[in-house]
Amino acid sequence: MRPTRPVSRIGRTLMACAASAAVATVGLAVSPAAAAPAEPATTTQAEPGGACTAADLGTRHPFIKTSEVTPTITHFKGWYVTEGSTGTQSVNTSVQTTISVSVGLTGNVEGSFAVETLGKVGASLGLNVQVNYTSTSSTSTSVTWNFRNPGYYGLYKGTKKVTGTYGSLNCNRVQQDDGSWALKWIEGADTGSYTTFTTLEEGAVRCEDKVPANSIMRKAQDLLDCGSATATAKHPAGPVPSAKAAKARHEAEKAAKAEKSVKAIGGPAPATRAALSCQPAVYKIDVPGKPLNWSAPLLANDGIRLRESTVFSAHLDNWRLCNVTEHNGVIEASLWNWGNGGCATIPANIANQEQAYLTTATCGEDDLQRFYIYRDVPGSSKIGVQNKYTGSMMGHDRYADGELIRQYSSGRQDGTGTYTLTGV
Repeated sequence: MRPTRPVSRIGRTLMACAASAAVATVGLAVSPAAAAPAEPATTTQAEPGGACTAADLGTRHPFIKTSEVTPTITHFKGWYVTEGSTGTQSVNTSVQTTISVSVGLTGNVEGSFAVETLGKVGASLGLNVQVNYTSTSSTSTSVTWNFRNPGYYGLYKGTKKVTGTYGSLNCNRVQQDDGSWALKWIEGADTGSYTTFTTLEEGAVRCEDKVPANSIMRKAQDLLDCGSATATAKHPAGPVPSAKAAKARHEAEKAAKAEKSVKAIGGPAPATRAALSCQPAVYKIDVPGKPLNWSAPLLANDGIRLRESTVFSAHLDNWRLCNVTEHNGVIEASLWNWGNGGCATIPANIANQEQAYLTTATCGEDDLQRFYIYRDVPGSSKIGVQNKYTGSMMGHDRYADGELIRQYSSGRQDGTGTYTLTGV
């Protein structure tokens, strides 16, 4: 964390800029002293191009971009049944692959956005999929089956693995054909991938059985390697090794290790930025129509909190937009604090957590320090703020002095994630 600087060191270089700040060059209007509070968040379902309200500026909703359903065998065992070994038996199957439910970068399911994403997956496909963090068993489990006829069987447990990509819908101002402005749901900048699966099924299948194509049972039948010498030979009662099943298991283990390795490596440490290209305007980030606003921490282990501006605020409530870009009407910027010289960020060690708090750190080249800003129509300076890396919206749990600003995966649906930029 960057140590706190005395106000005098930074203040002398920026006082002239603060005195002249009025409107940012990206078109953010200065809010009036007593801005109207945000309207209650809309209860209608978010649809691309649909209308939204200022209260929705601090929210986001998922939409499914792609999806793929793949029958997958999680456990398997080749088993030979002789004339003398028919009847009910319990067979211990081996793990073929493990499927874990995940949404986005975190590798698990945490927060309402992830649950809503998986709910939309199930609804769009007409499948009953897992919507909470879980995984198929990673240990051997038994399958009990009544073998009526002798032969070569594949005993299995399996499911339909569902994978794909999602995007997010965010509320933002859009200029219409007649030149007027309106708030509409647009496709946000962040996307991600998901994995889930349907209810597990178990059973037994033989090479001669007629089974539906692209079914779980057909996947198990494929692992029997029908037509091979192993499948056609006579065997004593009991397990029969399947080279095809062993190869599939090895490939699944290799893929799982590779995925785990990528997640373990993570991204490199952020490079320290020597200088920021900041716009001249200086702002307070206010709760609409109320005196509390974002105030940066004095202590390195504290977070950005709602505070009332006083003569003792020491510019900790003053923010500038830096390294600003704009794409499809959405601003991307770093939020630099005048009081402590740091940039707003989600701490890396808790970035995957719902309600992780916002703080400041030494400014660097780091997506955790970059934010998308969604704006109200011109004439209003209400905004919603979204972290680029996590995709979560900024908000607060309750309106109270000292309340931390936190990230919420879907935003605050009661409108408490909508703020205003008030020019200093």
